[in-house]
Amino acid sequence: MKRIANATLACTLLLLLTAGASAAPAEDYKVQKKITLGGEGGWDYLTMDTAGRRLFISRGTRVMVVDADSGKLLAEIPDTPGVHGIALANDLGRGFTSNGRENTVSIFDLKSLKVLSKVKTGENPDAILYDAATKQVFTFNGRSKDSTVIDASSGEILATFPLGGKPEFAVADGRGMVYVNIEDTSELAAIDAKTHKVTARWPLKPCEEPSGLAMDTQKRRLFSGCSNKVMAIVDADSGKLLATAPIGDGVDATAFDPGTGLAFSSNGDGTLTIVREEAPGKFAVLANVPTMSRARTMVLDTKTHNVYLVTAEFGPAPVPTKEQPRPRPPMVPGSFVLLVVGK
Repeated sequence: MKRIANATLACTLLLLLTAGASAAPAEDYKVQKKITLGGEGGWDYLTMDTAGRRLFISRGTRVMVVDADSGKLLAEIPDTPGVHGIALANDLGRGFTSNGRENTVSIFDLKSLKVLSKVKTGENPDAILYDAATKQVFTFNGRSKDSTVIDASSGEILATFPLGGKPEFAVADGRGMVYVNIEDTSELAAIDAKTHKVTARWPLKPCEEPSGLAMDTQKRRLFSGCSNKVMAIVDADSGKLLATAPIGDGVDATAFDPGTGLAFSSNGDGTLTIVREEAPGKFAVLANVPTMSRARTMVLDTKTHNVYLVTAEFGPAPVPTKEQPRPRPPMVPGSFVLLVVGK
């Protein structure tokens, strides 16, 4: 009995030490690599192919495919006018891009990266999502404020249904439910992926203009990044607002790492906010990691626990005119970079 008790005590101590190690200070996160990719054009979503160790980066008229470990440019997928997002169906060997200026989705072969076909969607498809539970692709169309559903195997359009507002990022829970932020109404919409119907609309107040969305599928938590510098944490079954946490300014994307239990928001002010659930329903900001200005889109690598962000340097804004009262500053040629944040 004494030997068993000692073994039990040793196991308990080991578990406590392991828990302490996994909860290592988030301050340890920092920019580990800064890789210059260059090239012209703006950018939007990043998508990670964890198994294939490839990073897909939208660049306006094309998609850059980068080796996630070396940062080397492997290839580009052309002819994606106004591309926003990239969705991957690894089980089907296919990828999909939402081409906002063309109102189409490009379907490409994941191995060769060759485009197989294009299908029409609603107006200005932005976020795009593959739901493995139903083997369907959902596009979230910003201008027509609806969603187009595509059979991922055949490329057939299955449905288009209204969302009641302008959609932003979306996530799937792996059980047949899809969730999407509705930016202009500050709501979360819950969608039954089988029936193609919105089953619930949950107000996110005090969150304003939610963009980024991530999910802890185990604990059923949704993490919305909001323009008024808060992260809203919501129960995915009841829609109850569990908590809010302060984040940096200019958020676009959020991410959740199931391996560490950390949630992230990438902010245009040049910070990466890291949030953790300290106790049931109690969330705390662990760190605001310095990145670079305008590094507001990101993707998480669940294998290495690194976070990838992209940004560029910009020159002074042109003088405002009647035609362009708020002109955008020009991007410095060749300055587009990939940032790798980790421990």
